[in-house]
Amino acid sequence: MLYLGADHNGFHLKEYLKKYLDERGIIYVDLGNKKFQKTDDYPDWAKLVAKKVQKNKKDLGILMCGSGQGMCITANRYKNVRAAFGWSAAAARRVRHDDDANILCLPAWGLTNEQGKHIVSAWLNTAFAGLTRYKRRIKKIDR
Repeated sequence: MLYLGADHNGFHLKEYLKKYLDERGIIYVDLGNKKFQKTDDYPDWAKLVAKKVQKNKKDLGILMCGSGQGMCITANRYKNVRAAFGWSAAAARRVRHDDDANILCLPAWGLTNEQGKHIVSAWLNTAFAGLTRYKRRIKKIDR
């Protein structure tokens, strides 16, 4: 399953990406915020997505806030979550391919909707390479 979460800064990007995911037939669950709320806090949405992703190795998440970094910091506090900052399609491909990132964090302040779409597409269409050295590195994180 793919889980989405965004605070007020990432809300409009999330809504745009939902339309893109719908067009592609990608099933997702929007964990919130489900309405624009200027006073919401990014950790609330990051925690919801991270808790879902940590339960199932096949699940993925996409988090959006202003800088993308607050979501990333929060999500990475959860065991078995490897949240990565996605500032470009190339970076998104590398974090999936090399690091098996299971949550993508997007900086809504620095991206157009189209850039966000290309980054998400690159991330979703890239598989973890599973090379021995990559697995070894991930094991070191989980210790």
